[in-house]
Amino acid sequence: MPRHRPVTTAGPVLALLLTGCGEGSAPDAGHGPPGEITVFAAASLSGAFTELGEQFEDAHPGATVTFGFAGSSTLAHQVLGGAPTDVLATASPETMGRVTRAGLVEGDPAVFARNSLQIAVPAGNPGGVRTLADLTREELTIALCAPEVPCGAAAAELLAAAGLTAAPDTYEDDVRAALTRVRLDEVDAALVYRTDILAAGADVEGLEVPGAGDAANDYPIAVLTGAPDPDGATAFVDFVLSASGREVLGEAGFDLP
Repeated sequence: MPRHRPVTTAGPVLALLLTGCGEGSAPDAGHGPPGEITVFAAASLSGAFTELGEQFEDAHPGATVTFGFAGSSTLAHQVLGGAPTDVLATASPETMGRVTRAGLVEGDPAVFARNSLQIAVPAGNPGGVRTLADLTREELTIALCAPEVPCGAAAAELLAAAGLTAAPDTYEDDVRAALTRVRLDEVDAALVYRTDILAAGADVEGLEVPGAGDAANDYPIAVLTGAPDPDGATAFVDFVLSASGREVLGEAGFDLP
């Protein structure tokens, strides 16, 4: 069982993290090596950050990284509501900006990755989806991310640039939920990040979308003010920005700044 404790559901993130951070004695803020570090990160980062968490713990014996993965807007809302978090990594500068404007970010957020959308279809592409225009076909079942989360905002931008109005049958809270719909063959297609399609393996096929790069999302990361473990938070951010971090992110399919 991995030493880092991923939290993947948005609703109970705060309660679970409060429970996790209550184990043992709390680290002295601002002193000593990394202890228990809490990282809120966009759902699309779950695979790459889980790997980075394992590498970070190996490089810092005694450190434990606890992740909260969810839609960026949900995570920003929880940070604004006082969730005890050390690091925030979102899938767009806009969602990070809400936290920055509230004075809850130390220094300037650093952009560490970029991601763009592809059309995800179930293996074998039973709906015969070929282009972005197929997402307007009423006979198909389509999933999009909710407009308030970065993948939904990017989808709206991409569709608007193509002069298309999609007819989604479901809006999902984050990109992983949209991808799950495809993997379970519950929808004919969804617009999700290419990194999530790569992570899904043979269960899902990805279709390139011309112009997707113009609607790509930058991913910023930042240490939060009042971080329970500021030294550990800084060390984790530095690790994400390091050569090791870039290697993991690149292998996951992210573009690197």
